[in-house]
Amino acid sequence: MDTLIVNGPTSLHGTFRVAGAKNVALKALVASLLTDETVTLTNVPDIRDVRLMIEVLEHLGSTVSFALSTLRIEKKGENSYTVPLDVGARLRTSSMVLGPLLARFGHATIPNPGGCRIGARPIGRHIEGLEAMGAHISYDSGDGFFHATAEKLHGAPIVFEKNTHTGTETMILAAVLADGQTTIDNAAEEVEVDELIALLVSMGADIKRTTARTIVVTGVATLHGTTFRIMSDRNEEVTLACAAIASKGDIIIEESSFETIGAFLDALAHVGAGFERLSDTVTRYFYKGPITAYDVTTLPHPGFMTDWQSPWSVMMTQATGVSIMHETVFENRFAYVAELQKMGANIEF
Repeated sequence: MDTLIVNGPTSLHGTFRVAGAKNVALKALVASLLTDETVTLTNVPDIRDVRLMIEVLEHLGSTVSFALSTLRIEKKGENSYTVPLDVGARLRTSSMVLGPLLARFGHATIPNPGGCRIGARPIGRHIEGLEAMGAHISYDSGDGFFHATAEKLHGAPIVFEKNTHTGTETMILAAVLADGQTTIDNAAEEVEVDELIALLVSMGADIKRTTARTIVVTGVATLHGTTFRIMSDRNEEVTLACAAIASKGDIIIEESSFETIGAFLDALAHVGAGFERLSDTVTRYFYKGPITAYDVTTLPHPGFMTDWQSPWSVMMTQATGVSIMHETVFENRFAYVAELQKMGANIEF
């Protein structure tokens, strides 16, 4: 699909079932590399990034079947330790295979990761963490690949100077099969991280979050297969909610992640938007009158997520008064503003 044509104005109404969370599904696919047994994932979103990660796994020797939101990953081919440039460079999450490949096979070669260009997201902190666990990693600017080896990964204390979601998950994926204990301090607190932990524990890993920002991983000898359901995508829910309120609509969200989006709901209450929890998994979002200006700053969980700021900013173009959005995570996350300005939105940097 090259073009979307929207005929407006119109209000959004109806019932929407939220798909599985991309930020859990991708990491769950990576986690399947930690075992030769079958891993079955349900409620998987059929989106481009998932398809790209399937390509990564297939190049590494996995056999993957995907039908009706269920993914089945098996080991039938020979193991490979290299992610091809044309595959890995399209997807930032491809860099996360470093940990599992080093932990199981002792070497890995991956391209400089690609993905969406929302700002600087260096993997230097991930590399430093893996090196602290015994890996030797070099980058060849000539071929564009990271080359990594490890005789055997071992546990280590990991302290992140800056909170990092992907870095936390990378260290967890490397540590589950490492010798000894790994302690991750200033670890990310996002619910998606806890979902990855739950998946790995179901595969036999020993992982505990001892405080909100401390995770302790005790390495085990092997992991086994599992069946795991991917949580709902809270970013999709927030996007739909913002669209409904901006268009003066009224929608029902099934498979709602109500308990995980508290900062967003607090902001909705401040601007005068309508929402009500109809059951544990169903939430209604609706326009109940003019919304008012409100200032928001993006922060790591449990704060207002950076992923929510673009749909929120679109919604706030319909608010009375001046709202300020302060982005603290990714410096290029306002790239969409130029398009809103073309449509007549009054937005200034």
